[in-house]
Amino acid sequence: MRSSWLTANDVSGSFTFGGDPRQPIGAHRRSKGGDKGYDAGKKITGRKRHILTDTDGRLLTVRVHAADFQDRDGGKLPLKGSQQRYPFFTRVFADGGYAGRLVEWAADKTYITLEIIRRGPHAQGFEVLPRRWVVERTFAWIFKSRRLLRDYEQLTAVAETLITIAATATLLRRWT
Repeated sequence: MRSSWLTANDVSGSFTFGGDPRQPIGAHRRSKGGDKGYDAGKKITGRKRHILTDTDGRLLTVRVHAADFQDRDGGKLPLKGSQQRYPFFTRVFADGGYAGRLVEWAADKTYITLEIIRRGPHAQGFEVLPRRWVVERTFAWIFKSRRLLRDYEQLTAVAETLITIAATATLLRRWT
């Protein structure tokens, strides 16, 4: 018996009749699922990726979350993760989006000095910022993986794992 007329209502397993018979079960509830959001400042819909790299651009920590989080709030995630794995970090460079309360929070909670790299006061258009190019280069290496070019994943944990796998593959290619 074909059950395409049944659609799951919730995780508990209760079922209701209805929905489009041409769609798979539960497909009408969400298009991709997972945490999504909209950031009006950057004009992006979907997710944001926060990474922590060393000075050579090797990926250390990655966190993915909905785009409606502020950068300074999302910046806490990789800093918390790095505190346990890399306790020897004392200074982290970040761009202007992480300025504000995160600087004090990082000093109080993680004992990391967060140094904000800002654009020049009269800069217009593109400007190369010191230390910022390392992170941008790491993002370019990661997004060479076609799977990560678009946001296909439903869960943020899967997206974080695939970013880690792509960074590992890049590191192995560079060493061999």
